[in-house]
Amino acid sequence: MTFNHKKDGFKKPGFNTSAIHGNEDKKPANSLNSPIFMTSTFTFDNLIKAEDAFSFASDDYVYTRGNNPNLREFERKMSILEEGKDSVAFSTGMAAISTVLFSLLNAGDKLIAHQVLYGSTYKLIASILKGYGIETEFVDLKDTDNLKKALCDNTKVIYLETPANPTLELIDIAAVAEIAREKGVKVVVDNTFATPFFQKPLSLGADIVVHSATKYLSGHGDVLGGVAVSKDEEYIHNLKFGYMTEFGGVLSPFNAWLILRGLKTLGLRMEKHQENARRIVEFLLQHDKVEKVYYPELNDISGFREQMTGYGAIISFELKADLIKSRIFVDKLKLIKLAVSLGDVETLIEYPFYMTHRNYPEDLLYKLGLSKKLLRLSVGLEDVCDIIEDLEQALEYV
Repeated sequence: MTFNHKKDGFKKPGFNTSAIHGNEDKKPANSLNSPIFMTSTFTFDNLIKAEDAFSFASDDYVYTRGNNPNLREFERKMSILEEGKDSVAFSTGMAAISTVLFSLLNAGDKLIAHQVLYGSTYKLIASILKGYGIETEFVDLKDTDNLKKALCDNTKVIYLETPANPTLELIDIAAVAEIAREKGVKVVVDNTFATPFFQKPLSLGADIVVHSATKYLSGHGDVLGGVAVSKDEEYIHNLKFGYMTEFGGVLSPFNAWLILRGLKTLGLRMEKHQENARRIVEFLLQHDKVEKVYYPELNDISGFREQMTGYGAIISFELKADLIKSRIFVDKLKLIKLAVSLGDVETLIEYPFYMTHRNYPEDLLYKLGLSKKLLRLSVGLEDVCDIIEDLEQALEYV
């Protein structure tokens, strides 16, 4: 037996049901879970079938760099969760982002991006794309008037994260998409922080959604992966067989299997991540040694409730202390680990200025509000009282 809500007469299943059963096929040997297809290549019964497969008109399995059952299962499940038509799995989030942008842009084209992005994405846009003759401009997309002023005849792509990393600024996806649609410009949204559990950019008008599957989608800090999702099946087919296979950023079947395992608990994890984060935000706001707290719930955005169903679990904050004492605070943490990445079951803290956002020029970081004292906390799934106790004891040294 397999579950297909359309064929079986079920109403549209909920998020958790889709994350567990979405687009499932009958497994080999009637196993409950999919086996791991650790193979580099696939065999054919005859030359005619091989020739048909190499037309790449369908999803026949030829070579794992192009397709693999584990990758396909992950892609199909992400398409359901993001309410898209199809998706492409990648080896990392940056592989997904870079391949998508190169598939949409040529020399002479222009890309507009929000001014606050993950550091590696900023470097890709500000330095690497420019080297290929692509014009790039960073603007504050929170105000759509800035977008209208930046749009030109050669603009092809608008790129953004919301919530933005690490300031957690919120951008109105629907408003940006409406302006872009009038000009025939594609909108690409990095949905890593919110996940499809809290936000579905495609349903708000975005053309392509990208994720670092390393983060919440897998959720356990033991895998690298990425994915791009769209409602445009023709584009996705071309992205996979026209770009991903040639650039080579293919996801390992084992990593795809691990991410699929993580997806089954994504909804439950996001609820608990957020529950813990809101408790910690409350603690930080009330602490006399904390100067400022950044969290989406604290932002005021028109239409926020229509865009997101939750706030996520990333918090940024600054202490009422000089840089030396701020660094001492981090070094005194015991349960909370100093590390980049986010979305793991473990609570992680990092210094964007010195770590994830070092690719930005220092003067620009200051201008954007990313001071040397700004800390980014990825709230994990430990008992929240223990996370707060660790923060509290470390704050005693400030």
